[in-house]
Amino acid sequence: MELVNLKRKVELYKDVLANTESYRKIWKKELKALIVNLLKNISEEVELPVKVEERVPMENLEAIVLSLGAVKSGMYQKIEHGIEVPLVKQSGSLIYQQLFNGKIIVLIQYPYIENYGQPRQPKTIAIYRPEELKEPYIVRHFEEFVHEITSWEDYDDDEPSKKIGFEMNFGHLKPDA
Repeated sequence: MELVNLKRKVELYKDVLANTESYRKIWKKELKALIVNLLKNISEEVELPVKVEERVPMENLEAIVLSLGAVKSGMYQKIEHGIEVPLVKQSGSLIYQQLFNGKIIVLIQYPYIENYGQPRQPKTIAIYRPEELKEPYIVRHFEEFVHEITSWEDYDDDEPSKKIGFEMNFGHLKPDA
């Protein structure tokens, strides 16, 4: 019986499993602290107030989140008799999260206004092996994050493919004829 192909596949599988363990060790030993420090230093250098926090919902599925925080959106839901409830805007986040295999996914969570439509799906920037994630990439991720949230905040009809507003958020409501 010829098992050469199967043996190669088994060896590849074992290598992938070993890589997962290695990636997790690198994250804990050095990468997590490197990302946190770089994000804090960059935000201070460019004078952008952010909050950088580690989230540990489960071991080996940790995340680092750079957030612009939550603010009043300037819009209010009118309840009754002059009662107004402010709508809160989540101002967007840049996220570095471990995947199940130890690799790191980098995401942009767009700003959104709570109770006003649906939040936009996060944008995946890339997935990296820990040794690939270096300072120049993190700077570029920060630049892309600022570009994307600026575009969201400055929305207009210059880009016709973007949809926002009443029809997008509340469906295509047509008056009864």
